[in-house]
Amino acid sequence: MDARRTAARGGTARGAGRGAGRDGGRGTRRGEAVPPATVARLPGYLRALEATAASGAVLTSSEELAHRAGVTPAQLRKDLSHLGSYGRRGVGYDVEHLREQVTVALGLSDVRRVVLVGVGNLGHALANYAGIAERGFSLVALVDADPAVVGTTVAGLVVEPADDLAGVVARAGATIAVLTTPAAVAQRVCDELVAAGVVGVLTFAPGTLRVPPHVDVRAVDVASELQILAFHDRARGAGGGAS
Repeated sequence: MDARRTAARGGTARGAGRGAGRDGGRGTRRGEAVPPATVARLPGYLRALEATAASGAVLTSSEELAHRAGVTPAQLRKDLSHLGSYGRRGVGYDVEHLREQVTVALGLSDVRRVVLVGVGNLGHALANYAGIAERGFSLVALVDADPAVVGTTVAGLVVEPADDLAGVVARAGATIAVLTTPAAVAQRVCDELVAAGVVGVLTFAPGTLRVPPHVDVRAVDVASELQILAFHDRARGAGGGAS
């Protein structure tokens, strides 16, 4: 499924245009904003680089890396040029160095502290998802409004009460929130998170959240993604195609 951006802060992800490095003797383009479409592909490049490193490769070509990431070599080279990475003709890219560049560009050189609000079935699954820590994030707090859930332990964390949300965010030092609450309360909870200092929200609640310009929101709507798949399936079944 694809996470859709529902609110933007000036069109680029925080930290995407920062960082310095070496590749072909050139560093990151200072002051240049990385296009949002490029930012959206960076996590895929990071996964591809991690898989390449795991295979024992020290160098990689744009063709090989693009194949792993599911893009064209030309697209990959263009995207990496925004980070100041150009590779070297006949040599390619230094895997470890490029992985470091992408990590810095994504703002993952420092661990990001995350609070999860809504510890239902989905919240449980996300709290226990190993990929959060593996990708440079630290789940530091769980919050729920259900008295039967508050006080229980999930993934090594004690679930805290929603009426102390601001205090939880402050104590945990969280700047990113994962929101798995019912749609009816999502906006109110989002407002409280923003007021408490959260600047990034990943929401699984249906509907669009309204946030200030300095806050980024990413929405994952499973039902909408299934509906899109159904559209394409119907189009194929009718012998047509979707443009």
